[in-house]
Parts: sequence; C-alpha cells; structure tokens
Amino acid sequence: MRPDGNTRRPLRLIVSGGIGAGKTTVLRMLESLGAVVVEADRIGHEVLEPDGVAFEEVSRHWPSVVVDGRISRPLLASIVFSDSEQLSHLEALTHPAIRNEITARVAAAGDRDVVLELPLRSQLAGPGWTRLVVDAPTRVRQGRAVARGMADNDVANRIQTQPDRDQWLAWADYVIDNFGSIEELEAAVEAVWQAVKSASDL
Repeated sequence: MRPDGNTRRPLRLIVSGGIGAGKTTVLRMLESLGAVVVEADRIGHEVLEPDGVAFEEVSRHWPSVVVDGRISRPLLASIVFSDSEQLSHLEALTHPAIRNEITARVAAAGDRDVVLELPLRSQLAGPGWTRLVVDAPTRVRQGRAVARGMADNDVANRIQTQPDRDQWLAWADYVIDNFGSIEELEAAVEAVWQAVKSASDL
C-alpha cells in the first residue's frame, strides 16, 4: 500500500520515439505532473564519461573518437549510425551498464510513478511497462534535430537506424502526435497521463 493509503500500482511508463519527435518536451511535462523521470539517453552519456563503466572498452575499440581524454559523442555517432554492425557492437558494450543503472534508479523511486525515456524500442526496461510513443512527421523531426545543431547527414543516418513510423505505432500502447501547438501537446500529455493512471487503478 502506498503511504497515502491508495492501493493504486505505481505507474511505469516508457516514453519513446524517433529523433526530433519531442520526447524531452514530453518528459518535462510528465515531470511537472509528478513523475520521477529516468532518461536512458542521459545514462548513456554517463557510462561514456572518463569515469563511466563503458569508457575503457569503447575507447579501446574506437580510439579515434577519444579527444583530450574524453569520448567525442559526435565522432562516435558518425561511425556507429552509418554502420549497423558498429552500432550493435556499441550497444553490446553499453547496454548492460545502462540497464543496470535504469534498474537501480527505478528501484530507488520506490512506489512513486516513474517515466522512463528510451530513445529506441528496446528491452532495457524489462516487462511490465506501458509504452508511449511521441510521433511527428519525418520532415518535422529532421527540422527540429537540425535546429538543435545536428548536421543533415547525421540526422538522416540516425533516422535510417531507427524503426519506421509503422513499427513505432505498432509497438505503442499510446501515441501522442507532436506536430501542433505546445498547448495541444500539453493537453495530449495530460490525457495520456490520466488514462494511464486510470488503468493502474484497475
């Protein structure tokens, strides 16, 4: 039973979607609604830091991406997102550490509601999670990513490695269309949050 006497199961919600879909904006909205947010992408950054658990193996396998003692993520991305075998190898080196850290942070949240950001459809979270996909047309996502400072070819390479729209939608329990106004997005996030909460009361 929760401390407030409510027997509702704590929410476990994955937020995913392609590059430029708007996952970060949705995460901040869900955080404002009371969720504990765990970001797999941020954890992925942490494991590649000089004191991170994956730094040595990644820097040994791709020495050219180490600049001034740190892994250059743009250089690493330019290699792995244009070669599926290289990407698979990177995931093999980093995913166990990311999965362990996700498990630890979710456990630390206790009976609080948790929202987990995953940049790709994956098994990092294990079973028992509701899946929300943030969706937007490819041209919109490309424009957003370029506006954040990414090169056009880097964006195109990343999109090529990600599932297509039909695959995302088939994987999702809920979908939020993020190509309208911020007010429309806020309303959609609130609606999904309430729906997931209602389902957890069952």
